[in-house]
Order: sequence, then structure tokens, then C-alpha cells
Amino acid sequence: MDTIGLVAKRNKPETVALGRELAVWLQARGKTILPEDETSRELGFTRGWRKVEIMQRADLVIVLGGDGTLLSVARRAGQREVPILGVNLGGLGFLTETTTAELFPALERVLGGEYEIERRSLLEAALVRGGERLSTFQVLNDVVINKGALARIIDLETWVDDQYLCTYKADGLIVATPTGSTAYSLAAGGPIIEPTVGVVVLTPICSHTLTNRPIVLPDRAYIRVILHTADEDVILTLDGQEGRPLQGGDTVGIKRSGVTVSLIKSPNRAFFDVIRNKLHWGER
Repeated sequence: MDTIGLVAKRNKPETVALGRELAVWLQARGKTILPEDETSRELGFTRGWRKVEIMQRADLVIVLGGDGTLLSVARRAGQREVPILGVNLGGLGFLTETTTAELFPALERVLGGEYEIERRSLLEAALVRGGERLSTFQVLNDVVINKGALARIIDLETWVDDQYLCTYKADGLIVATPTGSTAYSLAAGGPIIEPTVGVVVLTPICSHTLTNRPIVLPDRAYIRVILHTADEDVILTLDGQEGRPLQGGDTVGIKRSGVTVSLIKSPNRAFFDVIRNKLHWGER
């Protein structure tokens, strides 16, 4: 691992300080550093790279921040398997498992080849309008269709492969990966799914019927959602970070991406440790 990508959360002094320290540490070991362009000058570099370029060039990517920072990197993943080491300087830290105190010992092990990765599935979402594909996106957590602040309940006709599922009358619909099951889907009443299980979950947001509940589907399914509500403010949201306005008649097609993200696992904690510690699972 000679080329190291470095992505740091913006506008956080402790992240910049740690990033500068880490850069010195890596350079002392003869590593080439590819800092992200948005924070490169803060970290003391004269040039930066876009996230997609980092994922194309780096042998290892280190993310300093929270889960949101890691999500912004994961969406740029391609066919190359690039291990990502997430260091938590944010909030919950479901994805950024390594603490700042563990960073340098963990890096010594990783650079020595002593690490284990966990492959997380991504979803691909396509926005189709009038028979024309307008955009395609990759997400690690979720694809969300939801109404704006002043919009009324929206109608979302939903198909799984060639089978009609139902038409949700709700504030919106979340299509989440197992990784995303502990994010927005969980807040909307969805189940927690172990992150390596091959499924997706459909979770309605404030459905206007008691019979609509989250449903778990195999991740080989192709999910098609058609918006039947016109003249309302409706947004397609990707991982909570990118958005596109929708129009009546728009179709969003969702399937498993051919790309996975390789996250370096912390040897100090497992998934169930994380949900106990972060969500206080099982406490009374």
C-alpha cells in the first residue's frame, strides 16, 4: 500500500489537526498521499484530488469524520477494490468504527497486511422521465422518495420485478441496504439488518394505513417506484446527501449495484457491539 487517499470532514478543527498529523506519519513511511481537493490546503497540500479520482488511484483510503463523510466516499466506489479505513470523529459511527486513539496502531497493522475487510453492497438507482433515463446513482445507505415540507400525502406505485406490490399513500418511501437499515429506515420503524445479509428493505414513511409495514426483499429484486402525484414538492434523495426533484409520472428503478465497498473491520468491536453501544440495545 504505497498510495493513500485521505478524506477529512470539512470545517472541523480537530479533524484538520489529526489529518496533518496523519500526513506527517504517512510521509515518514514513504507513502504517497492523495488528499481530497476540498480539504487539501487545510491539510498543508498544494494540490487535491476529487473523491472519484482517489477511489481510482489509491491503494487505501482513510476517512476522518463521521458516517456521512464515509458515505460520500463510498458512493464514488468503482470496480477496483479499495479498502476504506473509517476513523470516527462524528456522531454515531456505525461505519467509521475506528477511534482516534486506535488510528495509528490500526494503520500499522493495515500497512503490514494484517486486516480484515467486510464487503458492503451498494444500490443503483435510475431516474426515468418520459421513457428517458435522466440520471443514475450509487448509494450505500438508502434511496428515499419523500414529500416536501408543505406537500400532501403522495402516491407511490411500487413493483418488485414484474409483480405489483402496492401503491403507498404516505409521506414517502425508503429503500435501504442492510448498511442503511440503522439509518433513516430505522427511524421510520424499519428492522435492523446484519450488514452482510443479501437483502433490501422497503420502509414507508408515515403511511396513511395501518397495514403498510416495512418489507424485506432479496437483493436480486428489481424495485420500480412510480410517482402518481402531480403538482407537489417531491424529492429523490440519495444517502441523505444528494437530491433530485421529481415530477408526476417519474419512475425510480432500484437494483443491487455491481459494486461493493470494502470496509476495514475494527478488531476491537463487532456489529452487535456497535448496536449495543450506539443504540443502547437491550438496556432497560
